[in-house]
Amino acid sequence: MVTVISRLLARISSRWTPPQEVRAEAWALGGRHRGRVVEGARSELRAPGLPLRRALLLRAVIRAEGRL
Repeated sequence: MVTVISRLLARISSRWTPPQEVRAEAWALGGRHRGRVVEGARSELRAPGLPLRRALLLRAVIRAEGRL
């Protein structure tokens, strides 16, 4: 039972990205992609061999589009 709960908590925490990290990445994407943050995030998501943590961050930026 403990293993199941610890796996669930690890999965949830791996999908949560701090808001300040999302804002920082959105700012960096805007610089790299001429102000087109969401399009830049989608473009970078298509890169081969993208680490899971980076993909989660880019998806968080896309989700936060209207809240930034």
